[in-house]
Amino acid sequence: MTDAERDTWDVIVIGSGMGGMAAAASLSRVGNKVLLLEQHQMLGGLTHSFSRDGFTWDVGMHYLSELAPEDRMREVLDWLSDTPIDFAPLGSVYDHVHIGAAEPLSLSRPYEAQERDLKDRYPDQIEAIEAWTHALHEGREAMLKIFPTRAMPEIAGDLLDWWNRRAIQKWCARTTKEVIDEITDHPELAAVLAAQWGDHGGRPGKASFAVHALIAGAYLPSGSWYPVGGSAAFADHIIPTIAKLGGEARAGVRVEGLLFEGGTVVGVRTDDGTEIRASAVISDIGARETIESLLPGDCGHQDWIDEIRALPASIAHFTMFLGFEGDIEAAGATKANHWFYPTGEADVVWTNAPDEASPCMVVAFGSLKNPAHDPGPRQRHTGQLLVWADWATVAGWADRPAGARGNDYADFKRRAEGTLMAQFEAYFPDLAKLVVYRDLATPLSTVDFTGHRKGAFYGLDVTPERVMCDALRAKTPIPGLFLAGQDVASPGIPGALWGGLLSAASVDPKVMKIFKG
Repeated sequence: MTDAERDTWDVIVIGSGMGGMAAAASLSRVGNKVLLLEQHQMLGGLTHSFSRDGFTWDVGMHYLSELAPEDRMREVLDWLSDTPIDFAPLGSVYDHVHIGAAEPLSLSRPYEAQERDLKDRYPDQIEAIEAWTHALHEGREAMLKIFPTRAMPEIAGDLLDWWNRRAIQKWCARTTKEVIDEITDHPELAAVLAAQWGDHGGRPGKASFAVHALIAGAYLPSGSWYPVGGSAAFADHIIPTIAKLGGEARAGVRVEGLLFEGGTVVGVRTDDGTEIRASAVISDIGARETIESLLPGDCGHQDWIDEIRALPASIAHFTMFLGFEGDIEAAGATKANHWFYPTGEADVVWTNAPDEASPCMVVAFGSLKNPAHDPGPRQRHTGQLLVWADWATVAGWADRPAGARGNDYADFKRRAEGTLMAQFEAYFPDLAKLVVYRDLATPLSTVDFTGHRKGAFYGLDVTPERVMCDALRAKTPIPGLFLAGQDVASPGIPGALWGGLLSAASVDPKVMKIFKG
């Protein structure tokens, strides 16, 4: 057998994020020989963890939903994993919302509890609050009606869209702001209802309400959860499934382009010139990134390409990684996340970096959520500050590679870090005294790691146009090429998981068995 024959696979998956891992493991489960390729030295994509000075942070996760033992996502993860991942519940309260100078509002589960909490805070808005609960239910169901169409033949998907057109038009085609404005004119309540938009990256004035309902409503039935051991647990448990079933996961392999024969994708070419063949190729690097970095200019299908290129990128962000020493719970840290909107408005991003305060900030303490974390005698803990921002704040350095952006960029980061740290100290003065390590990642860090255009952490923006875009089906018009991950389904780890499964089902319909029952 030649080397080329040995390196021939049923399916090649590009990108080892949650979508890529889900696609590769599910296809392995139903008998395919799968090769998973990751350009970085660490597998897991944005579910990976990293360490500095003895502290470890999860990069892209603050909490998860729908992971109670009886939930479908938990069942799917158990099926994908070589051994089950343990998840810890984070309690009934999962977010604290701080709007302007108002007292913080705790968001709790289930629907009935949250509705009661909102009515207690806003007793003159009872009708609006009940309408919001109804909208969350209906919007979520409308979005779930779209998901299956991503793995269907075009005519079947179009038929299902037509059948559900009224719900889709009412909830998917309108923005979060439009739905909230129809429900209430109370500015503080409106900000509370929109506050969690950072969980999907779609600003209220631009995002499809169905996506907001899908993700904000996901925490209400069974609460929020965290993987024991942190987000690296996903790769630790899912990658072995691929290996044990005849597949392989290779880190440090950059795919330079796709191999074609007669208009059909038949494999990939890596940056060292190696050609690896397969019956199907799944890209988990993002729809637009697939087009821009993997396809040759003469591959045809220009209408499909133009439709995807017309979709805007999602929001960019800064993250400050913090290391603490001391009793952080006594100083104010909680398992629940904190959402700060000091101006009283939720549809805001940081446009005046680095010297003016940000109008939004999310604070999370990952080590408190992870039961496997051992703080040791020095009580070492980790936290993150996350700020949604305008890409323009760093666009001037985007054409320079990491490490070569000059002293002006270093000065920009230093000043931005100081501004954000001052805000954190204002919100948590006792916690700020316990900070012994801090490191700021800008939107350029997202570009460096993911390749996503304009630092779009969540891929394509979740506008109504994106939600209803036929070009984002898992099976592309290019024979042999499939898309996976967030862009196929919805933002975040759960959305990437379902995007991977839908892609796998499009390659091998036997995967559909997991959707039954």
